[in-house]
Amino acid sequence: MATTAPTAAWDARDAAAMQGILSRQRAAFTAELPVSAATRKARLQRALAVLLDNKDRLVAALSEDFGHRSNEMSLVTDIMASVKPLKHAIKHLDGWMKPENRPLDFPMKLLGARARVEFQPKGVIGIISPWNFPVNLTFAPLAGVLAAGNRAMIKPSEFTPVTSELMKTMLAGAFDETEIAVITGGSEAGKAFAGLAFDHLVFTGGTGIARHVMAAAAKNLVPLTLELGGKSPTIISRSADIGVATERIAMGKMMNAGQICLAPDYLIVPQESESEVIAGLKAATAKMYPTLLANPDYTSVLGARHRERLEAHVEDARAKGATIEVVNPANEDFTKQNTNKMPLHIIRNPTDEMTVMQEEIFGPLLPVRTYATVDGAIDEVNRRDRPLGLYWFGQDAAEQRRVLDRTISGGVTVNDVIFHVSAEELPFGGIGNAGMGSYHGADGFKEFSHAKSIYTQPKLDLAGLAGFKPPYGDKTRKALARELKA
Repeated sequence: MATTAPTAAWDARDAAAMQGILSRQRAAFTAELPVSAATRKARLQRALAVLLDNKDRLVAALSEDFGHRSNEMSLVTDIMASVKPLKHAIKHLDGWMKPENRPLDFPMKLLGARARVEFQPKGVIGIISPWNFPVNLTFAPLAGVLAAGNRAMIKPSEFTPVTSELMKTMLAGAFDETEIAVITGGSEAGKAFAGLAFDHLVFTGGTGIARHVMAAAAKNLVPLTLELGGKSPTIISRSADIGVATERIAMGKMMNAGQICLAPDYLIVPQESESEVIAGLKAATAKMYPTLLANPDYTSVLGARHRERLEAHVEDARAKGATIEVVNPANEDFTKQNTNKMPLHIIRNPTDEMTVMQEEIFGPLLPVRTYATVDGAIDEVNRRDRPLGLYWFGQDAAEQRRVLDRTISGGVTVNDVIFHVSAEELPFGGIGNAGMGSYHGADGFKEFSHAKSIYTQPKLDLAGLAGFKPPYGDKTRKALARELKA
């Protein structure tokens, strides 16, 4: 398998090698058509074996890349969350591949015409995966790609180099390069990858980079699935159990140290409940993480660059009038650590002028805003870009319905955070600045398939019988009068 050079050494030969892989994959794909269910399942099984046989190595690589990452969390969020979609695809593939019969207008079906949709693989799919869940966000889309009968080229993140190189080695040992190829390298490799003439491209990452990916793909009219992020809001209703809500919010926010595209990005809480909510967040965090620095369950921020970015958000908020409450249960000294761990910072009285309310946070910072009426909370959500996720806590069914009807987001979890992504038969995707397209389960199979329409005409001359065949006459006029009346 061809290996891309580091960014500094990237040149035309590397781009040509990448193009060569794409050409060989497309030729192998075309020669194999049609791609049988047995072949697809065999590839899914091999991908599953790669994960299960190397799970300990992957967990160790993830921790090395992060500086420290909870082993158990990696097993849940990267390994188990990748195993599930592969197993799900194997189990349901036969049903997904069945053609769908479609109805026809009278009297076409009565006279013997038939219509159906068959799902055909697209060809070679590109996958650009990010650093925050580098295994899961490679293998989850790969499950749909392989189930749909495609080949795959993968560009994992250069910010998790140990994990990326391990995935490359693992997959090269289980798949021929014409089935799956992994391209490593820095930003220049990424730019060249995004410009390839794939049959479909999946990108998971930030909105700013997505604009460049979309522009590169547009040159070849490559269809895209963009899984981005944004500021996912959490609304706590007056009807909510604050103890339950804050425990679940704290768990979702502290998972992976907040480095999740679906992490609750800011809270919107009733004015009179703000202090109770903050007390609940502190208690829940202390219960899960009584210590932080040496706690193997708590993950580090990925590198000094991201820690400094988060610290800059905090200082900006403080300088502009916010109150910062640091949740540090054991009063540990974070200035003397060897990793980049950060405690939870609750930001009270955040304003729109603060950078923490302008950018996706991607770390353990949690702004808390207040509302007087639920319509005020809805307005708070709607005046911002559409988020990838929205979370509502409460028991008031009418209010829940109003929030669901009056807001638009990629997905919603009610009375928890993040969990909608774990349901394999729910489409996972964004809208607006949070992305386009979706995958997971049957929706992923269809995303990476071409829905081919097939119409079969009977022996009867339907055009002639209907009056739509020259020479036109009374039959034509009667047919038009019948079809064009209100």
